[in-house]
Amino acid sequence: MAIIRDIMPAFELFQPATTEDALNLLDQYGAKAWVLAGGLDSFDWLKDRIKRPEVVVDLSQIKELKGIKPYEGGGLEIGAMTTLTEVVNHPVVKEKFALLAEGAESAASPQIRNQGTLGGNVSQDARCWYYRGGWKCYRAGGNICFADTPTAINREHAILDADRCVAVNPSDSAPALIALEAKMVIKSKAGERVVEAEDYFIGPSIDITRMTVLQPGELLTAIRIPATWAGAHFYFEKIRDRQVWDFPLVNIAAATVLTGDKIEKTRMVVNGVAAHPVRLKAVEAQVTGKNRDAATAEAAGQLAVQGAQPLRYNAYKVPLMRNLVKRAIRGVEEPTWAS
Repeated sequence: MAIIRDIMPAFELFQPATTEDALNLLDQYGAKAWVLAGGLDSFDWLKDRIKRPEVVVDLSQIKELKGIKPYEGGGLEIGAMTTLTEVVNHPVVKEKFALLAEGAESAASPQIRNQGTLGGNVSQDARCWYYRGGWKCYRAGGNICFADTPTAINREHAILDADRCVAVNPSDSAPALIALEAKMVIKSKAGERVVEAEDYFIGPSIDITRMTVLQPGELLTAIRIPATWAGAHFYFEKIRDRQVWDFPLVNIAAATVLTGDKIEKTRMVVNGVAAHPVRLKAVEAQVTGKNRDAATAEAAGQLAVQGAQPLRYNAYKVPLMRNLVKRAIRGVEEPTWAS
């Protein structure tokens, strides 16, 4: 029987005006509720009738979840419903945390960034076409990964940390937030908890059905960026098939503090290679105290891809990731638009 597309299943729509009202709804309906931010990821699921929530909680009317304000010591707090365009254009983001501005700007087209939110970009689900097509894979509650079979099409899939599922995290802002040591503010009826951005994303070994730590009833309300890396040397690069409106094959975000040409400290994160953004802690440790030169970059690139296990069609990601790490170590001139 043909699959019906582009006709959303019936659901009850709520548009709360406050965070408290939204949390009450999420507490009441639990796993039956679907949280709607910018809607770009959500509408794909709903129109394809793969997800069939009983209730949709639209956050677009909650003003307290929008905007960018100062955070203690020179940092920033960004509401989860702040659009990517607002993040890209904010003067303090561009001046002090240009890494996030670059990551957010690389996400899709201007029209999509006008609608898409930072909270939605970091919380979107996997983009594996088997999973998105309604195939009963591990992530969807089945007992097979269709992307990890001898005849699978898996060019965009994982080369690291695969555990039954080989889908990857598709976010461009996520690696930048991890590199900047951001913190994610999560609220529920039970209260508030704050988790490191690095710990917000989870892989299939922890929970194969989720990409983040969010549980039913919980809501990402804000993202806090401390001043720790303000004004550091930043490097962001995204490799994709098309220059506009495409998810990363591999992307990288790095924040580095230099003394002359010596690397005093750095944080480096890649995405598009696993179900979660991957912080390259071994690389960070190796390059700390070294000169920012070709030899350091070469050694870092080789170390970064140790343990990679490519699939049939995505072995190209190994040299791609290696070279992105090398380029991030060497660095580039600051983008002129950031000034």
